[in-house]
Amino acid sequence: MAWYAYCITERNAYPELARHRRPMPLEGLTGLFGNQTFFFPAADLAVIVSEHQPEDTARLSGPQGQSAARDHARVISSCFSKSTVLPFRFGTCFEDDDALRRSVRSNQRHFMANVERLRGKAEMHLKVVVDDICPETRGESVTGAAGQEYLSHLRESASRQRERQSRARALSLQMHRMFLPLAEEITCKRMESGKMLLDIAHLVDKKTVERYQNKYSTATKEMKDCAMQLSGPWPPYHFVHREQTRTHA
Repeated sequence: MAWYAYCITERNAYPELARHRRPMPLEGLTGLFGNQTFFFPAADLAVIVSEHQPEDTARLSGPQGQSAARDHARVISSCFSKSTVLPFRFGTCFEDDDALRRSVRSNQRHFMANVERLRGKAEMHLKVVVDDICPETRGESVTGAAGQEYLSHLRESASRQRERQSRARALSLQMHRMFLPLAEEITCKRMESGKMLLDIAHLVDKKTVERYQNKYSTATKEMKDCAMQLSGPWPPYHFVHREQTRTHA
């Protein structure tokens, strides 16, 4: 039997199932394509899985893929409401019971360290959009340029990129000082609209989520030059150290 994996969780978070050594159904929780989810015990941990049929692999990348991705996230969020979770990437499968047990066994120390580090933590996701401080000139291109003109274009482009990076660093530092996360993951990119997008994941204590949300409300009023969007709390997707070995069906 192949298994589709959603997340790793603490075995003792499910006391009614913790005594079992074989996979047990999780009542009231369906997974991808309406499949029943199972609690798969593995030492002090458990993996939340559902049965995976050969034809399901093609469905993951087909028209049903987006719906499946939402179901993947829904199952993880349901488990996150009860315990610390280490989410698997969408599409992670194991070919049989032995492959799943080997993966957990070979990464046991790593998984346990992650569980300890992330216990009681949640992820807040912040998107910040600002005007590009040095927008590209419409139609500007180095195509056909040569010699000094070409070098001048390259210098100007490099200068704009440095200014953007400096602006992004200053803005991310401002966000860090405002929200004081335990950890953060930040990406910055230039949007087609010509604006800059900072995609920020903050790791926080679950008990401080309301305080974080209050700080967000204050930030939206104070930072008039930014468009901000907040979501969460989420499972700590960006903060799981992904060193585990996976065996795919």
